[in-house]
Amino acid sequence: MSFACLPISRVMLSSPGDASQLRVSHAELPPPAAGEIRVRHTAIGVNYVDIYHRDGLYPLPVWPSPLGVEAAGWVEALGPGVSHLHIGQRVAYAGPPVGSYSSARNLPAWLALPLPDTLADAAAASLLLRGITAHMLFTRVYRLQAGDTLLVHAAAGGLGLVLTQWAKTLGARVIGTVSSAAKAALARRYGLDHAVLRHEGNFADAVLTLTAGQGVDYAIDGIGGDTLAATLGVVRPYGMVASVGQVAGDPGPLPLSLLGPARSVALARPGVFRYLSDPARYQEGGLATLAQLAGGLTLPVDSEFALADAAQAHRRLQSGQSAGAILLRPDSQP
Repeated sequence: MSFACLPISRVMLSSPGDASQLRVSHAELPPPAAGEIRVRHTAIGVNYVDIYHRDGLYPLPVWPSPLGVEAAGWVEALGPGVSHLHIGQRVAYAGPPVGSYSSARNLPAWLALPLPDTLADAAAASLLLRGITAHMLFTRVYRLQAGDTLLVHAAAGGLGLVLTQWAKTLGARVIGTVSSAAKAALARRYGLDHAVLRHEGNFADAVLTLTAGQGVDYAIDGIGGDTLAATLGVVRPYGMVASVGQVAGDPGPLPLSLLGPARSVALARPGVFRYLSDPARYQEGGLATLAQLAGGLTLPVDSEFALADAAQAHRRLQSGQSAGAILLRPDSQP
């Protein structure tokens, strides 16, 4: 079956920089190639990795470049050799290649996960990447079990709320750091057992008090900066710290003495893109996420922006004031 080129709108970045570098442009999308599908987007997820791509921390392969690694929509066209999907089917996807900040795009067909009728597009677009990240962190990096104590930094953020809910289904106790009383209340509504306000003193002291000086079994840090070194000090011997981001900046070189031998703490720097580059792992994580969604995993939508206002969405995410998901809504026509 052949399809004509399709006029689309997409957000492009000419070179690394701040949010003002984002521009909406128009292009002609060719028919999907063999093994590809064309997806018409209905909801687009905004993630902190998009900012890392935008500012050059995580280099993109070509310039100018599109942005975005997560969206939901419906299959508009099938490339040769694609038989497991059908036109009109609702799907979601997460991960590279970048390009979800667009009204439509071509995509490797194996990345498209069919959505059940009970799941809204916005929920899928805001939860799939975070869900696969949680699956990776709780099954491959450290196998979280009932009775474990987990520390989650930025517990009221999008990933933090997903990690908290997922951990509670596994029977873990969850301690989370937050930046305000309002965010503490939000995180508690999503299952957080103990909220630690970062501006009210040393979070490490509070965590050690909550664990009777023993430390947590597992800590997940997406803040970076000085927080990572301090986090290493609140994990029990032979526990694990996963560094998954650096919103506060690069923590710099860490001396091995922070890990042991007296402390004997493991440090991991797992990358979800590497994890989901394997189709089998991607399917496993995606299906596990859909199962969690069916079981009640949810995320509040902090704000929604038009595709043309992607720069405002980035500024909102970087402000530290958001709680939950930020979405872009593509226009139906370019």
